[in-house]
Amino acid sequence: MAGIYLHVPFCHAKCAYCDFYSVARPDYAEIYASAVEREFALRNIELDGQPVRTLYFGGGTPSILPAHIFTRLARMLRTEEVDEFTVEANPEDIDDDRIAAWLNEGVNRVSIGVQSLDNAELKAINRRHSAGDALRAIARLQKACISNISGDLIYGLPGQTSESWRASVRGLAVSGVTHISAYCLSYEEGTLLTRKRDRGDITEASDEQIEEYYSILCDELRRSGFEHYEISNFALPGKRSRHNSAYWRSTPYLGLGPGAHSLTASGLRRFNPSDLRGYIKSEGNIVTDDPETETDRINDLIMIRLRTAEGIEKACLPERYMDEITDSAARWLKRGQLAENGTHLYIPEKSWLMSDAIIRDLMIY
Repeated sequence: MAGIYLHVPFCHAKCAYCDFYSVARPDYAEIYASAVEREFALRNIELDGQPVRTLYFGGGTPSILPAHIFTRLARMLRTEEVDEFTVEANPEDIDDDRIAAWLNEGVNRVSIGVQSLDNAELKAINRRHSAGDALRAIARLQKACISNISGDLIYGLPGQTSESWRASVRGLAVSGVTHISAYCLSYEEGTLLTRKRDRGDITEASDEQIEEYYSILCDELRRSGFEHYEISNFALPGKRSRHNSAYWRSTPYLGLGPGAHSLTASGLRRFNPSDLRGYIKSEGNIVTDDPETETDRINDLIMIRLRTAEGIEKACLPERYMDEITDSAARWLKRGQLAENGTHLYIPEKSWLMSDAIIRDLMIY
C-alpha cells in the first residue's frame, strides 16, 4: 500500500506560531492546481504501482480551496478507492458547498485546527475563528454524515491556565470528534509569537506548566475513552489516523506541492523546496533527492517509531549496531523511562515528555 500527501500552501493569514510553508495568495490556486497535475504526471511512477490507500490534503489550509479546485485535484489524485481521505480545515471555511464537494469526492475524514476553546487564547495566536465557530463546524460536519473528525489543540499558549486547558480538552472530547492531536507550543525562529516573546510582550510557559498540561491532557482523554497511540495523538478505538500511522511504519508515500516530502517505494526520501512561484514556474518539476546513509535511515526509524505506543521492533535494527543501541537503552530501561516487551522497545506514556532525550541517546553516531 502507499499514500499521497498534497501540500496546499495557502492561508488567509499567518498564525502567530506557525512556521509551516504557506502564503496568503489563494488567488494562485488555479495555476497551482495545474502545476500539481504536471507533477503528479511526472512522479506517480515513484509509487511503483502500489495501491494508494490513503490520501491527505494538508497545508497551509486546504479548506481555503474553492470547491471546483478541490474537485479538480481530488479527481486527479483519487484514481482508485482509498481507505482514508483526509482534508485539513479551519472552522471558518467549513460551509455547505465545501462539505458537499468533499463528500462527492470521497472525503471521509476532516482534521480541524481548533487549537483552543478559549477565545482569549485564540486571539493571542491570531486565529480567525472563535471557540463557538469550531464547535459549530464540528456539528455541521456531523450533520452532513462526516463522523470521522480530528481536532487539533495546542498547550502552552500565551495566557493559558490549567483550568482553561482542561476546559479545552474536555470540551473537544465531548464534541463528538473521534481523534485529537495535541501539540506543545514551540517558538520558531521568524514567527510573530517568537518576536513577541523576545520583546517581553508574552511569557513562555515553564517546563513545570508544560508537564502539568500534558498530564491533564493524558488523564482527561483516557477518561473519555481515547487511546494514546503516539506522543501527540489520541483516538477512539478504531479511529487512528491511517495516513500518519502508515508514515510512522515507513510506508511509501508521494508528496506533492511546494514544501512536500516523499518516501519512494525504493526507500529514497525526496522533497520539494518551499517555493510556490518556483513550483509554478517549473510546472511542478522541482523535486530534490534527500539522500540518506544507512545510519540516517536507522536513526529515522528510531526517531519515528519510538514516538508511537508500540515503539520500535528490535528486529528492524541491524545486528552490527545492536550492542551500541543496547548499551544506550540499558540506562533508560534501568530508570523505567524505556521499556521492552520481548520484541519491541518503547517509551512508556509517563516518559513521553522526555522522549527527545531518550531518542537522541539511542541514535547512532
